[in-house]
Amino acid sequence: MKAAKVNNGKLEKQKFSVRLRRDFKANKYIYIMLLPVVVYLLIFNYAPMYGIVIAFKNYKPRLGILESPWVGMKYFKEFTSSMYFGRTLRNTLALSGLNLLFGFMAPILFAVLLNEIRNMRFKKLVQTVTYLPHFITTVIIASLILVFTNSDGFITQIVNGITGHTGSLIGDKNCFRAIYVISDIWQGFGWGSIVYLAAIAGIGPELYEAARIDGANKFRQIWHVTLPGMRPTIVTMFILAMGGLMSIGWEKAFLLQTPLTYETSDIISTFVYRKGFEDANYSYSTAVGLFNSIINLILVTTANRLSRKFNETSLW
Repeated sequence: MKAAKVNNGKLEKQKFSVRLRRDFKANKYIYIMLLPVVVYLLIFNYAPMYGIVIAFKNYKPRLGILESPWVGMKYFKEFTSSMYFGRTLRNTLALSGLNLLFGFMAPILFAVLLNEIRNMRFKKLVQTVTYLPHFITTVIIASLILVFTNSDGFITQIVNGITGHTGSLIGDKNCFRAIYVISDIWQGFGWGSIVYLAAIAGIGPELYEAARIDGANKFRQIWHVTLPGMRPTIVTMFILAMGGLMSIGWEKAFLLQTPLTYETSDIISTFVYRKGFEDANYSYSTAVGLFNSIINLILVTTANRLSRKFNETSLW
């Protein structure tokens, strides 16, 4: 039995090798085009992963990575037992969760509504206007937010006039999350709708025709034809979003936060930046970053497994 299994294994490997060679010969130009991307990933994404080892060492630049002494899980224990662990984890999950709750649905709804516009000139105008914020750099976006939400900003004046709030919005720790999430949705919902518009374009027009013959109104067509046709794309994007739940962009949070708002604005990535670059505690910051990445890996794996189990759609 064991010999038969070994022979079967060798036979499968030989068949796979033959299929791979044939596929390479048939699509050699595609593989050549793919080569620069693979080289880029190896150099800039995989090679730097060697530096993760300093999370388990008391890294000293003068000694280098190899000569720095091992400390094991010391920095992981320091982080999980520190006063910053609960705050940074809570803030990261709060901002990411709010972004996922509201920001994930925004491009889907926008794509569905945009697909219903029949005036092509108006449709292209709306697309152009909503895509533009994506191309504005984070520094400019943060600067605009700071100007509009400081004590003299027009958004602050409007909100204060309606709610009775006093002082600047951006300097209020209770307003930081709302400002961050709303600005993030505004900046990304137009660009994020492109993939969903592509999914809608792949739905056969005969399905809509059949729905109309059955007496379905516009809402029913969207509910029974458009959204089911988008489901594989939605599930895939949701799995990817779950994988980046803990990796909320630090740039805007770092540019908008102040010591007054650390209680609600200090996330894991900004904490890593301060520890690594301002305090020069490279091992500690690497340990925190690795902890963050492990949580992301667990989330994306769990989301993929649940999706495969209940929707039969998954990344792998």
